[in-house]
Amino acid sequence: MQIPIAYGKDDHLSLEINEKNLLGVFDPNPVAKFDEKALIAKALANPINQKSFDEFIAGDEKIVVIVNDGTRPTPTAKVLKQIYPKLRYKKKIFIIATGCHREGTLDEYEMIFGKEIYAELNAKNEVHDHDSKHDEMVFLGESKNGTQMYLNKIVAEAKKVIVIGSVEPHYFAGYTGGRKAFLPGTASYESITQNHKLALSADAQALRLEGNPVHEDMIDAMKVLAHIDVFSIQTVLDSEHGVYYASAGDLNNSFYDCVKKADEVFCVNIPCKADIVISVAPYPMDVDLYQAQKALDNGKLALAQDGILIMVAKCRTGIGPKPFFDLMASADTPKKVLEKISAGFKLGYHKAAKMAEISLWAQTWAVSDLSDDEMRAVHLKPYHDLQKALDDALAQKGADAGIIILPFGSMTVPKV
Repeated sequence: MQIPIAYGKDDHLSLEINEKNLLGVFDPNPVAKFDEKALIAKALANPINQKSFDEFIAGDEKIVVIVNDGTRPTPTAKVLKQIYPKLRYKKKIFIIATGCHREGTLDEYEMIFGKEIYAELNAKNEVHDHDSKHDEMVFLGESKNGTQMYLNKIVAEAKKVIVIGSVEPHYFAGYTGGRKAFLPGTASYESITQNHKLALSADAQALRLEGNPVHEDMIDAMKVLAHIDVFSIQTVLDSEHGVYYASAGDLNNSFYDCVKKADEVFCVNIPCKADIVISVAPYPMDVDLYQAQKALDNGKLALAQDGILIMVAKCRTGIGPKPFFDLMASADTPKKVLEKISAGFKLGYHKAAKMAEISLWAQTWAVSDLSDDEMRAVHLKPYHDLQKALDDALAQKGADAGIIILPFGSMTVPKV
């Protein structure tokens, strides 16, 4: 049988597979389709533990609006279509919560805001990319865990902040969304480093909030926002990036409200673990290896011991942050990668650790636009032809090997 595999924004790879080997193609769960405009309007009209949106924006105070960057499929433009007419003539600044990611491109800005709104905002100089290393930061306090909250001055000095986010499983924070707008979204590089070091814990994993040190640190750090009035708009997407659910109001309440809906979409039941797993990082999460790594981390949950995990990710802009690549490339085995991380942590090392851990008990291969040398440097067996990769995997694992395919591997969390 032929199975199309999305590759990049518009391309597809064709994969021929024997039906007897296929244990399943597991997309995010099919869910009901709703009127997206009505869902967002309903959330705005029924905020949880917060005044109405119209009351929130009333007055002359400057409003800071935090939005996700281009690595996330958050339907920011769809939300803005409803709220921007009310904000158009307000004093405002939109800050893109890049965390430690690079600044955006024109294509990404137009994807985030929509072309017309971005053109208007850009003309009035009302968009700012957060820069965790160079923007002026304000120290607001620290979490119980010792994470020092240095926040972008634009956000730290705001009286009113609107947060637009989306909630989906995250491989070490449990779920993305909500509190992420502040930490890591608009925090300093040092604050992000302190929080992300907690990702080395075995308890930092997808779907887990209680007992997850990364999530609990993020939530505790939010207490420093007591002086800021926050109106949160959170969404849950289906596998086609349509809005499945929306919630608004208090930052944490809207986040937790969306978590249960995210499970309905992204948690998929599999019959058993497979000898071979093909896990795809779909657009826009295929921007670079640093982001595409999430497909590996979710894919491992469907993989049997000593299996072969094949990540498919275009990696449109290359590897990603240099510390991540330098660490992986400086050690000739995954075990030595973990030893170096134990000796001294830097931001980006958490990704390397998660990748290296998988390689201790399974094989990790990749189909991407990266060069063979780049893929080998990060301990991935390099391929540029998915069919060739699968054929080689079957030759190694045997004609009866079971195969699972995760076309949305970055967002799909399999469980037996």
